[in-house]
Amino acid sequence: MEKKLYTWGELQQLSDLTMLQYLAPVIIGLVIAEWLISYYRNRNYYEKKDTLAALGIGLGNALIGIVLKVALFAISMMIYNMVPWAIPRVWWGFIVCFVAVDFCRYWAHRISHEQRFWWATHVTHHSSSKMNFLISLRTGWTAPLKFVFFLPVPLMGIDPLTFFICHQAAVFYQFFVHTELVRKLPAPIEYIFVTPSHHRVHHGSNPEYIDRNYGSTFIIWDRLFGTFEPEVKQPVYGLTKPVTSYNPVYLVFHEWVDLAKDVSQCRSVSEAWKVLFYPPGAIITQHQKQQERKK
Repeated sequence: MEKKLYTWGELQQLSDLTMLQYLAPVIIGLVIAEWLISYYRNRNYYEKKDTLAALGIGLGNALIGIVLKVALFAISMMIYNMVPWAIPRVWWGFIVCFVAVDFCRYWAHRISHEQRFWWATHVTHHSSSKMNFLISLRTGWTAPLKFVFFLPVPLMGIDPLTFFICHQAAVFYQFFVHTELVRKLPAPIEYIFVTPSHHRVHHGSNPEYIDRNYGSTFIIWDRLFGTFEPEVKQPVYGLTKPVTSYNPVYLVFHEWVDLAKDVSQCRSVSEAWKVLFYPPGAIITQHQKQQERKK
């Protein structure tokens, strides 16, 4: 069977494949329901300034998505057209693609915690001391840089439209695991899939919860690669060094600003490389020492 190549014109189909118009009423309904339950049960899941910050960050992401969506998938189209093989767009092709996307998401997420440069793209998502559906909107505006981690998908011969659909499905699944309302699901589901319980652990700043449960849809990756941690006690949400600002611009860029200052104070290329690509906090620069003395 001859491989079908894709053209620039066909990328316009991406605009017609968005799930947002269908899922938006469900998402809005769940947010309202969660807020009402929080209010009437006095659970304090939502806080006004935190909610407005999440909405502001989410709006920024929506605008960035409009600008970058076609460009990013144009890259995947060129790679797909370049490789001599292809996975057909049939039912099992979508399964292969979804598993591949989820595997890439695991490693993109894990590296975003293990290397400071990538942590700067992700720290915004962990800056809230709350856990609710709206936290899923708190994605850093520089997160599209992590598209590089998904290049293996078109290299496998998965076409850009299949890639786009599966990636959207994975992103929307993540919305549903950001909640305190759902405690534990049946054991088989808890074993295979990422659940709210697993993801609450990931957002915890408790020492035993830090850098655990990176999975997006399947928790199997964490079990395989030794990063799984069950929810035993209530997580304390937020960063180990809490951010007190609710300004969306600050929440998105504060780590980038700190990273740039630390790199500018490095005395060698080797030190700068370590600051950028070693775990956050692993390298203490002279600038950081000076800042600590001022406190």
